[in-house]
Amino acid sequence: MIDINRDKCMYCGACVGTCPVNCMFLYETRVEVDEDKCIKCGFCERVCPVGAITLIKEAKA
Repeated sequence: MIDINRDKCMYCGACVGTCPVNCMFLYETRVEVDEDKCIKCGFCERVCPVGAITLIKEAKA
């Protein structure tokens, strides 16, 4: 799961541009993630210039 801190996000698009599976979408006032397509690689978290993205690894059942 990808958590985007909406208070920190500047909507710069860095995360969208780095996603290898194109699961992130930039709108005027938000970034959305298609969780079904996300491979949880963490690229978006690493490139976010303001630390607004957190990759939450799900516990295995």
